[in-house]
Amino acid sequence: MRRLDVASVDFMLSILLVNWNTKDLLGACLASIYSQPPTEPFEVIVVDNASSDGSAEMVAEKFPQVELILPGKNTGYAAGNNLAFAAAKGEWLLTLNPDTEIMKGAFDAALQVLKAHPKAAALGVKQIGVDGKVQASVRGFPTLRGVLGDVTGLGKVFRRSKLGSYRLQDFDYELEQVAPQPMGTFLLFRRAALEAVGDPKKPFDEGFPIFFNEVDLLYRLKNAGWDCLYSPSATIKHFGGESTKQVKKNMIWESHRSLVRFFEKHYRTPGTAPFMPLFRGFVYLGAFVRARGMHDGFQG
Repeated sequence: MRRLDVASVDFMLSILLVNWNTKDLLGACLASIYSQPPTEPFEVIVVDNASSDGSAEMVAEKFPQVELILPGKNTGYAAGNNLAFAAAKGEWLLTLNPDTEIMKGAFDAALQVLKAHPKAAALGVKQIGVDGKVQASVRGFPTLRGVLGDVTGLGKVFRRSKLGSYRLQDFDYELEQVAPQPMGTFLLFRRAALEAVGDPKKPFDEGFPIFFNEVDLLYRLKNAGWDCLYSPSATIKHFGGESTKQVKKNMIWESHRSLVRFFEKHYRTPGTAPFMPLFRGFVYLGAFVRARGMHDGFQG
């Protein structure tokens, strides 16, 4: 692990990236951060999950100002982020995927919005894909009817009903508003909110190693009375899932297993417990069909 001597610096914004085998994208992301930096004092922390493509060496050579954490193995996304949070010094903490590039003024705009809303724990921003179109990056929290609507396609037909509550296909990406769960591609957190629901140095539940870790955290924040916001005033480019694409079938299974765990963690009651095995079987059948067979999921 290589650390900079930052004892005399009062960091306001900590930018946290977890990387696995996306060297070129990570390099472009870091270059965009330093070419479009925030006006606030900031630090950048990269956790490299034992990449084999020279990612860590690239960071050390081209971006010596970055704090580089090398756990020596693939810890997964949640545990990797927890390592970054443990090292972070900022009042504002940004989880940022390495397959992104920062647009002009994005950091300052995002900070301005969150500072203006003291009851907001986190903020997601507008994401532009490689095709130049705005990406659908906000979802509702998964519920039984929402997942059923998503799987069956009924959510597209009954968009404003509970069946359409997961994909939120009518979400207006040009309007600043409360948003249940923006995707973790760019999530700016308030440290005080993280302190209200647990340890801000380890905010993610590592039982969700790749998927649903930010959903779980945002759900816990919501239950503690905190809002999450979406704002179009800050914009990033997002290339999309480049790490998980490398092991796609495993990640299909991992996402479905994490969905089941989310339900069991947050929705299990004496009344729902008898139906959990049926739900689990339904979800795993979907994973089997989508992945065309059984797969291990995440293996650290």
